[in-house]
Amino acid sequence: MAATFTRGTTAATVQIVLEFSPRSRPLLIRPAQREYRSWSTDSRLWANYEPRSGDIVIATPAKCGTTWTQQIVAALVFQDARPRPLSALSPWLDARYRTSEETFAALRAQTHRRFLKTHLPLDGLPFFDEVRYVHVARDGRDAALSMHNHATGVSPAQLAVFDRFGLEDPAVGRRYPRFPASPAEFFHIWMTTPAVAGHTEGTPHPSFFDLVAGFWAERGRANVLLVHYNDLKADLDGEMRRIASFLDIAVDEAVWPSLVASAGFEAMRAAGDALMPMTRAMFPDGPDRFFHKGVNGRWRGVFTDEDLALYDARARQRFSPSLAAWVEGGRHRAGDPRHAPD
Repeated sequence: MAATFTRGTTAATVQIVLEFSPRSRPLLIRPAQREYRSWSTDSRLWANYEPRSGDIVIATPAKCGTTWTQQIVAALVFQDARPRPLSALSPWLDARYRTSEETFAALRAQTHRRFLKTHLPLDGLPFFDEVRYVHVARDGRDAALSMHNHATGVSPAQLAVFDRFGLEDPAVGRRYPRFPASPAEFFHIWMTTPAVAGHTEGTPHPSFFDLVAGFWAERGRANVLLVHYNDLKADLDGEMRRIASFLDIAVDEAVWPSLVASAGFEAMRAAGDALMPMTRAMFPDGPDRFFHKGVNGRWRGVFTDEDLALYDARARQRFSPSLAAWVEGGRHRAGDPRHAPD
């Protein structure tokens, strides 16, 4: 399969050709090993996925840079800085928001190199040899504080939709939680209340710790790339080049500065309505709520010492020393995950 992208420049026309396997479909390495069902997601929807060689799956815990990475990949795939509606262009396959038929019909109709979104742990996904998996992580304390802003800003109409999904699915069987205004109280719930049977934390999503550990275990595979939020903030140009290399997308230096600029936080926030138009229905204040601050470390002095100690204990229990260092600091502080000893 070949995907060709053409970009006009003042000097010449640059053509970028991405060559993938001639096989019509990638081979399944491992089917999904368990189901994940919540108010927003249903992993069973992945049973309808028909992979193409070169497909890209962007897999993150909630509030760890999903939309940021979608915008980076969009800029790389299309080789321009024009904002596009990411929720339609890069579908969230396990989301309950649209019918499965609608989602997969739109996906089949796409002729560009496809890139998808998920918040599922790896054992909830089918794993294919020639699909590229980009896992993005963030310090869980930063992710939880960002999730508090997200979860407490949901409109009453959207809460009613989540309620319906939860009550109609016996695996969930309850209304969507109404979260407290206090970030500290939310963090306590996030750290002590599971959304999925068998987990010990994570509400309203699967366990952050389990999701990150699952992808870390596959970090040595050639079709898996681990990216960290801190590294994107510290060196967006360098991390975008790293992602482009992993995806076998050549860098066109003539347009590269504009691509990097289009993936900056302020540029994305300014283009919020174009990038994430669906947020107008989900949040009363639309993309301004969705693109909130993008700042790390705001949890210091906010969460209780007891809950922070619980977070540290959970990390020691569930993460290897190398993984714990990477989740907290990223590649620039902890080293390349591929070279980590544990």
